[in-house]
Amino acid sequence: MKYLVGRQFLSVTFCLGLIVGASCWAAEPIGPITARAIVTVPGMPPVVDPANIYSETTADKLSPMVAGDLSRVYVPNRISGDVTVIDPATFKVVDTFKVGINPQHVVPSWDLKTLWVANNAEGRTDGSLTPVDPKTGKPGRSIPVDDPYNMYFTPDGKSAIIVAEALKRLDFRDAQTMTFQSSIATPRCAGINHADFSIDGRYAIFTCEFRGSLVKIDLVNRKVLGYLKLSKGGMPQDIRISPDGKVFYIADMHADGVFLIDGDTFTEVGFIPAGIGTHGLYPSRDGKKLYATNRGSHKVVGPARGQGSVSVIDFATRKVEVTWPIPGGGSPDMGNVSADGKYLWLSGRFDNVIYVIDTTTGAVKSVAVGKEPHGLTVWPQPGRYSLGHTGNLR
Repeated sequence: MKYLVGRQFLSVTFCLGLIVGASCWAAEPIGPITARAIVTVPGMPPVVDPANIYSETTADKLSPMVAGDLSRVYVPNRISGDVTVIDPATFKVVDTFKVGINPQHVVPSWDLKTLWVANNAEGRTDGSLTPVDPKTGKPGRSIPVDDPYNMYFTPDGKSAIIVAEALKRLDFRDAQTMTFQSSIATPRCAGINHADFSIDGRYAIFTCEFRGSLVKIDLVNRKVLGYLKLSKGGMPQDIRISPDGKVFYIADMHADGVFLIDGDTFTEVGFIPAGIGTHGLYPSRDGKKLYATNRGSHKVVGPARGQGSVSVIDFATRKVEVTWPIPGGGSPDMGNVSADGKYLWLSGRFDNVIYVIDTTTGAVKSVAVGKEPHGLTVWPQPGRYSLGHTGNLR
């Protein structure tokens, strides 16, 4: 008989012992039995494999929703106020278009129909979101929004979460119309910027860049559950959950590594040394590795050609397997993995380039873009829906 335990089928053979021998037979399968079902918030798509929440983002699982979308890499350039568009097949720039003031991230919508450019207009009051049609690669009319440094979506797809960094606030807006719904003040989270979500969609953890801490948000009741000061941190950045949904990995730019946080108990359970200025975190397409970018500097505005690198962390052992330096120095920041998993695309924040890193060899190519590239997205990406940022798909 075959049972599914985790992701493995077990075959059971029954034998009936007799005086002079034994008669054995194999029973017919009775269907799959999952290891543990995840009870998610209403409206959230089911967790297919509780042992690997990235199971639906493998290279062969592009959604029908992205059929016909252009294969492109969209790079927001914070200082030049535009988006550079690259054809990943040729590594050539094919377009550049203006958006709002200080574009920070290009964010896939929950339904995968729109790419939103978050223009936070630092120190001003005219922030905006610029929609980009992934089927044409062209921008639409910008929507006024307060301080959109980053952007996420509730797991049920009903609300966009605008990360208003300078205002220490999370603004919830209708995911389709961007009509304002409600806010959560986070007064003890200076520099609130990146997030990831629990496996059941009930809470999220956000990093507080300028407090060396984290904030845990109840997404059901929309309230702050608590804050956690990191033991030796100083500037937490990107955050990603482990494949089994138990541990959150927190990149810290001052600690030069990755903190491990038990999400349910909201306690620190470990630390992985990486490189100078650890910043962005991106799972491999098979969900076995985590690429950690090391920006090469502890400064918010660092030097060009710093000691930038990428550390490859094994999720199973929680250790760095290899570190790939950027030849000649660099500043790898935000980005994502190509749909086929063969390349890691990253912005070179202080070098006005993007890096294309071969995920097998670590070989690096670079392409010149605008001034101070930041949260680029690779499109399309595999997955059923997007939780935001540069492509946190599930």
